[in-house]
Amino acid sequence: MAKVLIIGAGGVGQVVTHKCAQLPEVFSEIVLASRTEAKCKKIAAQLSTPIETAQVDADNVPELVALINRVKPELVINVALPYQDLTIMDACLETGVNYLDTANYEPLDTAKFEYKWQWAYQERFEKAGLMALLGSGFDPGATNMFTAYIAKHYFDEIHTLDIIDVNGGDHGYPFATNFNPEINIREVTAECRHWENGEFVTTPAMSLKQGFTCPEGVGSFDIYRMYHEELESLTKHFPTIKKAQFWMSFSDNYLKHLEVLGNVGMTGIEPIEYQGQQIVPIQFLKALLPDPSTLGPRTKGKTCIGCVVRGLKDGKEKTVYLYNICDHQECYQEVQSQAISYTTGVPAMIGAKMMLEGKWMQPGVWNMEQLDPDPFMQDMNQHGLPWKVIEEPGFDLK
Repeated sequence: MAKVLIIGAGGVGQVVTHKCAQLPEVFSEIVLASRTEAKCKKIAAQLSTPIETAQVDADNVPELVALINRVKPELVINVALPYQDLTIMDACLETGVNYLDTANYEPLDTAKFEYKWQWAYQERFEKAGLMALLGSGFDPGATNMFTAYIAKHYFDEIHTLDIIDVNGGDHGYPFATNFNPEINIREVTAECRHWENGEFVTTPAMSLKQGFTCPEGVGSFDIYRMYHEELESLTKHFPTIKKAQFWMSFSDNYLKHLEVLGNVGMTGIEPIEYQGQQIVPIQFLKALLPDPSTLGPRTKGKTCIGCVVRGLKDGKEKTVYLYNICDHQECYQEVQSQAISYTTGVPAMIGAKMMLEGKWMQPGVWNMEQLDPDPFMQDMNQHGLPWKVIEEPGFDLK
């Protein structure tokens, strides 16, 4: 039994709080904190068991330190913004508390997705006897576990990795993003990088697409190659990988809206002056778009996210596809949130559970795939994200 501090009360924070509250034998006390405490109180009101709420500015290390010292948690679960990862890590080091997040650090002024800033904390966490678990969401997170599980149980050596993220859900709005609009749009419009022959190759954003048919009747979709942070850690920790790519589905409608918004400057991250004030266009756009946490009641359809791995077993080439399918409406019925938040929030809870139960707890900064995938994968089946394996699925991916 342990006390946890969850920082962040968006869609993912709501799911993490619900899922932790379902396991009081692991998470005996929960404190939920955010810049806006009213959001925390709204989530707390959804629960059948009481939790504590608090207000904190996650950009402010002294504020974070004061809160952590008052709460005295065993673990901080960071589901705030990626810009705030380092301040929360600093506060955890200062207070002697373990750390977990779901996405790597991003500088506020540059759309860069790299682990170098957080990997630089390795020695400090190790010397402090503390653990920092990076990227315990779905992608990154569950997809790292899928890769590690496939590598452990199906291959002697893995050679190619394709991570395929399909959202077959429909929220009915002309344009909306399924998670934080600022993060989502920065991610989609960033230059694409994929791993090939020992280095990252850069291509224009969304410049390669192909068709993909999901299993179990989820549907057929256009998927586009883009960069995603787990490629950096997976190619480092599985050095036999010769080619690694990340694919995500987008509708023509979404891409057309995004193109127009980009053409008129609304996706820019540089401040501009407007009526005597400095505003960041993408932050203004975020204020205009529907809040992703409100999409749950109206989103129908399913997600299908998984990994296609090719490699060698007993000297013979083979292909394995491991995937999860998640229903938006079923997620909403359980935790009042759509599947995008659900698929990120459940692995955050499971990663925290792995740490608190001692299955993964070890000093230092760790990516998911460096740890034993088996207990995590077992918990995915038990806590709402069941997965399946297809050997030789017959995909012809580019």
